Amino acid sequence: MQNISHFFGKIASLIIIVTLHVACTKNIIIPHDPSTQKVLLTVSGTVSESDVLSTVAQINLVTPGGYYPARAVLVIKKPSYLRLELLPPMGPPDFFLTATPLEMKILLPSKGEFYRGAPTGHNLSRFLPWQFSIEDIVAIFAGTYPPLIGNVAYLCYPEGNNLRIEMKAQSGIAQTIWIGSDNRLGRLVRYDENGKAIYCAEFEDYGEGKNIAGKITVSIAESVTSITIKYSDLKIEKAKDLLIFDLPVPAGFKTILLD
Repeated sequence: MQNISHFFGKIASLIIIVTLHVACTKNIIIPHDPSTQKVLLTVSGTVSESDVLSTVAQINLVTPGGYYPARAVLVIKKPSYLRLELLPPMGPPDFFLTATPLEMKILLPSKGEFYRGAPTGHNLSRFLPWQFSIEDIVAIFAGTYPPLIGNVAYLCYPEGNNLRIEMKAQSGIAQTIWIGSDNRLGRLVRYDENGKAIYCAEFEDYGEGKNIAGKITVSIAESVTSITIKYSDLKIEKAKDLLIFDLPVPAGFKTILLD
């Protein structure tokens, strides 16, 4: 009788082990898992909304028309404040862009033109070879993932040495991020409402003790277009005023409305 009980005990143990194995290899929905939320807060909080990130960046832009290297001054503040100045090899900047949640301004000194309009991806694409929202750009350049609007469903499971987290908003917009064992963001893929990839971002070259990637590459899906940014002299300071995100109209410049 004891042998029979021992036999059934082994069978029960085997069933439990198999069940746990199957459960662990399946995708697990964990919308309120404390450990996952802690990881997400760590990644999303690399730069807080009270901080201003400023840096000199080496930008390598690849488009169907060619390869364009440039240096730039970049200043960002979450959620959607941006200042970008392209630095030529010699002389003053010849491209200025500022954006706030309310307005985007672009100055082209060599042409004597000043543009202003809503900070939309469509308006931005008239000057840069992509159609990102300002909020997406600011989040990615801050070394994190863009937020999704509304209620978001989460799906989380290990993938190799990474933690894969899938997020999907009620609108259908979705994104997947991969976080390494060091709690650093490694990759991001954004999808539209139909599940089609829009772009991919790779985060690399983390310095020792740094939570922001030193190199960020954004690639447009189904296109050769990509932009790689390498940071140097990166600073994070508490925001004191937002005047740096304003761009006054120089005297004699032609103002052109984008909307």
